[in-house]
Amino acid sequence: MASKTILEEILAAKREEVARLQLFRSAIRAQADEARPPRGFEASLRRPGEVSVVAEFKRRSPSAGDINPYAQAAGVASVYASAGAAAISVLTDERYFGGSLDDLRSAKDAVGVPVLRKDFTLDPVQLYEARAAGADAILLIVRALRDARLRELLELANDLGLGALVEAHDEEEIERALQAGARIVGVNARDLATFEVDIERSLSLIEGLPADVVAVAESGIRSAEDAAAAGSAGADAVLVGGWLMAGDPAAGVEALVGHPRRPRSGRMQPAGAEAAIDDDGAP
Repeated sequence: MASKTILEEILAAKREEVARLQLFRSAIRAQADEARPPRGFEASLRRPGEVSVVAEFKRRSPSAGDINPYAQAAGVASVYASAGAAAISVLTDERYFGGSLDDLRSAKDAVGVPVLRKDFTLDPVQLYEARAAGADAILLIVRALRDARLRELLELANDLGLGALVEAHDEEEIERALQAGARIVGVNARDLATFEVDIERSLSLIEGLPADVVAVAESGIRSAEDAAAAGSAGADAVLVGGWLMAGDPAAGVEALVGHPRRPRSGRMQPAGAEAAIDDDGAP
């Protein structure tokens, strides 16, 4: 029997977490109803003519191991925001990334910009949990979701006022994201099955995204030159974590912000706006 990929292993663990969360679903929904109004994630990423930065807080990852294991979310988030980050991304997965919802709460209390909950979202209860914890946006990974569930989660995020960063890795996943109604599409240079990074390929995919979609370049950004290349490809924003966490977070963000962004070609459109979507996505 073939061994599981890292993504498959993470998703299996996440399904166990979700099953436990269901026991508290009613209480979590009640907490979500009482949460403060979310900050506008999509609007924060739209800076006419220039690239914005989503600066990420994470202590470790399966690909890099420990990055900055003793870092505190509030302090790092404050530095990011002061240096010009348009939004903060916080890894809340504990087992594989060393994060928590407490990290998200601390970051949210420390800054005035929107905060993204970065996790492996599989079920509506996680959106209520994110909303209750103060998240302004959530991550949806196309490869981890069937089309019907992706649409359901996007609709619920909209109902809750949450932004939704919909992450894709190839052209087929981008088309699925667009068909589902994604308004913010992240193109990840890292293949979550192998964790290999190909930034040139990801930027070529960004060039084809529709002009009205917010395009985010994810993974592989490690310098001002990389951010400039993302802007040349038409990226509205770059999401950067490991490079910032391993170095000087203030200088890192300052090096990434404000690079010129050129208009995208927009050649890639949903395949048949009227066509039915087959529910044949990933398990």
